[in-house]
Order: sequence, then structure tokens, then C-alpha cells
Amino acid sequence: MKMIPVPPALLDFIREGSKFLLAGHKEPDGDCVGSQLALASVLRRMGKEVIPCSAGPFTRTEIKPYASAFIAKPGDTEREGARVIIFDCDSQERTGDLGPFLEGLPTAIVDHHATGKAGDGSSDPPIYLNPEAPATAVLVLELIEALDFSPTVEEAELLFFGLSTDTGFFRHVDERGAETFRYAARLISAGANPKKVYYAMYGGKSLDSRILMGRVLSQTRSFYGGKLLLTTETLEDTRRYGLEGRDSDNLYQLLQAVAGAEAIVIIRQESPENCTIGFRSRNTVDVAAIALKFGGGGHKNAAGLSLAGTIKEVEPKIIEEFRVIFNEHP
Repeated sequence: MKMIPVPPALLDFIREGSKFLLAGHKEPDGDCVGSQLALASVLRRMGKEVIPCSAGPFTRTEIKPYASAFIAKPGDTEREGARVIIFDCDSQERTGDLGPFLEGLPTAIVDHHATGKAGDGSSDPPIYLNPEAPATAVLVLELIEALDFSPTVEEAELLFFGLSTDTGFFRHVDERGAETFRYAARLISAGANPKKVYYAMYGGKSLDSRILMGRVLSQTRSFYGGKLLLTTETLEDTRRYGLEGRDSDNLYQLLQAVAGAEAIVIIRQESPENCTIGFRSRNTVDVAAIALKFGGGGHKNAAGLSLAGTIKEVEPKIIEEFRVIFNEHP
């Protein structure tokens, strides 16, 4: 993994500002939330006024405890004189309903997604982008240290949480990932507790979440000789078990364990007019490239998007995109 130095323009952007709105993408994950709150803590130690913002929803078990730290709609008072830092995505559009409240404000970006907008850090806005980084959290650690601070125990735990969630508690790290464990060791040395973070990620699940996962698993179908596994969650499933019943990480993990499976797709009917689609792949399949075709984004092996339509309408389009990749009939 090649690390990119923190752009001097980003350091100036922070040092020269006195008030910051820290924004993340809609449907935040642990990396987004941990990165926002860790830097928020450091900026407060610098004497800055900081307002973490997120459109949510905070339905995932592991991030729900952090919901109260965020506001969804900054008003004129919060916006006045503020600068914006966007984490874990590359634009105001990816922040969902929060985006319009950020328009017109000086903005910087900290992101690690391969689909992010490239920049050398001297651009407007300043962009700190490194697609080789395992999580935005490690870029925030580099940023904290470039500001001449060391993470407190609380900040280290937030960043370790972010790093752990984006790596599936390190099960997605391959032979090129030695640097990932060096970052983990630095955060543990600063006080992060891996056992505590693991339970936050995988413990505390409801019985409904187990039942819903079973229902979604039972609807899985295979395509292209078993190389693609696709399953769905209907509005009826969601209404019966609730958003809190979702456990995507474990669901992907179970499906990726199927012999011969190279890519996983989960399509959820979020409303009568809209679906969300999540992708995972093992090694060579670039699911971010597929997501990008429909306006989404992510990593080579993990990506997602939101698409208008019903499961019945959306599903054939997604299956067809894998035809070229696997070069065979469904």
C-alpha cells in the first residue's frame, strides 16, 4: 500500500478555519462515522467549533450509539462562517439530503474510494484521496499526526472501529496488507481495544435480524454457473422485521463462503419506487465499475448504489452487467 502525504492545502484549510461542518455519505458505516468523530475531537482540541453532520439513517447496530452526535440539517446559524470536510465519499451529492445544506461553503474531501475524484490536494476543493488506503480512518490518522497531534484513547478507538468495519475485521486483507496491520498496531498502542470493537461490530444483534437473514438467504439464486449469487429483500420483509433487522456484513460473509461464488449481489426494495443494490466480490471482479455505471461507487470488491425501480425491473439489468464479466449465459 502506497501512502500519499497529507496535502499542505488541506492542512492550511483546517488551520485557517475556525468552524467546521464534518459531513459523511448517506447510510453511514463505521469508517465514515469513526473518521468524522475522531477528527471532530481533534479539531475541538485545536479550539475549533465543530458540527458533525449526517443524513443517516443510523440503523446499523454498530453505529446506532453514535446517532446523537450528529445533526441532519444544519441551519443558517451552523452554516455561517463554516467550512466543510466531507469524509468517505467524493461529493456533496453522496451525502444525500444533507447535500443542499452544504452548497456554497468552502469544502475539502477526505476519501479512499477508487471511484473518487482525483486531486493533488492543491485544487479547490482540497482533496485527500488514496484508493490504496484500506479505510478513510487511516487517512484521518495521517491527517491528525500531520496537524502535530497524537490520537487520544477515544480517537484511537473511533479510528480502529473505522478500519475494522471497512476491512471486515481484517478478513478482507490480502498479502499486500502488511501496512493495514501496522496502522492497527499504532491505534492499539494508542489505546484502541480490538475485543471491544469486535463485539460492537458483531454482537448485540436482535432475534429478528437472524430470522430476516435466514429469509434473505433462502431467496438466493445462482447465475453463470454459480459465479454470481443474487438475493433480494422485499418491502414486506423490511416492514415485518424493520431496518434494524438487517445484517449485511454477516450475510455477505455467509454467501462469499459458497464454493465457486465470485460475486454477491443483494437488492433491497427500499420504497415502492426505489431499490438499493449492494455488491461484494472475492478477488478479480471489479464491482465498483458496475456500480459506477448506475451512478453508484465504492471499492473494487465492495460497492453499492441506489436505483429507481422495483426488484423485478432492476434485477435483470444487474444480472446482465455480469454477463460480459463471466462471458457466458445466466
